[in-house]
Amino acid sequence: MRVVFLSVSDQLGGSEIALVDMMAGLRRVRSGWTIGLVLPGRGPLLARAEAAGVDCTILALPRAIARVGEFAGISAQPGIARRAMLGARMLTAAAATPTYLRKLRKVLRAYKPSIVHTNGFKAHVLGARAVGSAGLGARAAGTGSRGASTAGSPKVVWHMHEYVGDRGVSRKLLAAHVSSVSAILANSASVAADVRRALPAAVLPTVIYNAVDLASFVPVGPAEDLDARAGLPPPSGSPLRVGLIATFARWKGHEVFLRAIAALPPSADVRAYVIGEPIYATAGSQHTFEELKRLAAGLGIAERVAFTGYLRSAPAMRALDIVVHASTRPEPFGLVIAEAMACGRATIVSAAGGATELIEPEVDALTHVPGDAAELARQIARLAADRSLRETLGARAYATARRRFDPDRLAGELAQVYERLS
Repeated sequence: MRVVFLSVSDQLGGSEIALVDMMAGLRRVRSGWTIGLVLPGRGPLLARAEAAGVDCTILALPRAIARVGEFAGISAQPGIARRAMLGARMLTAAAATPTYLRKLRKVLRAYKPSIVHTNGFKAHVLGARAVGSAGLGARAAGTGSRGASTAGSPKVVWHMHEYVGDRGVSRKLLAAHVSSVSAILANSASVAADVRRALPAAVLPTVIYNAVDLASFVPVGPAEDLDARAGLPPPSGSPLRVGLIATFARWKGHEVFLRAIAALPPSADVRAYVIGEPIYATAGSQHTFEELKRLAAGLGIAERVAFTGYLRSAPAMRALDIVVHASTRPEPFGLVIAEAMACGRATIVSAAGGATELIEPEVDALTHVPGDAAELARQIARLAADRSLRETLGARAYATARRRFDPDRLAGELAQVYERLS
């Protein structure tokens, strides 16, 4: 079988990391298959995919398409202005789409795939249009550079890593193209339920939970020097190290985390770490370092918060005592939660959406109400004061992760979906 993945990002957010795990897993459990990836540039996703043995093709995404988004720097505008700005951006993106689709069809014809697996809303629409309107299977009978042809048109598989119900434009675009889709995957039951509500004409979603590289995410191993990475001297004494590991998307809860640190009692000997950076091209959807540093200074905690930039997750987590997940919107899955659990770290989870499906509160993680900085502060203080609780939660989290987030389980379930379609 020949499977081509389509990503409109070359960075390493949660959905892209899940994508690498899927591709690497498929190469293990179906070693005879050809696995390809079409991505827009030479960002870190390319290196990770090539290291996994995936055949990669770079197809630049027009800037007008890359930067358009429903929450992209216009959410603070009045209603009429917001709609006008979004409409203008959509028109600009639409004008750039035909040229991109012609190039994408050419790439897909060369691969002659059985399956086109798309990652992200833009990729879903572009992939469905490229396959549904191009007759790729019929044209694949000619000579191509990537092997034997595939009979019939490729099957399009949408992998839903995000909620679509609250995105009016995306929902309409997906609804207009869902007839071209043979299967929809969801990374949690919460996302699957949202798809059923938002796209009632779609095929029923199949829930396949993401996986974690259980060889890399382990409790003992190399750990980052977080202070050195942040350009700071080591703290005096031995403070508890509490970290938020996330892209700088505005809904990831950086403000909540910083306000929680500011609300900790003086007795809590804690140093906080903000680990990550802005990575996406969509305009206005992310914090900047300057914004967050100004907030920390305004809260009077600049000396207690270190900003490290992007770090590899596993060594960064092993340098922490507590990993905080602080998303203010329901989390479709919460990969950082699964990774922290696999590293055996005490984890505090924002209790909404798919994140709640990964844990058992008070057993292998603690929880807080999304956006509630005071409650998050109480949970951090609770763990800071109770080493035994930290160790118990970490050990139970590790056991849960080994059971639930096995990469070969993910790859096997994915392969079964493809085989049912062929």
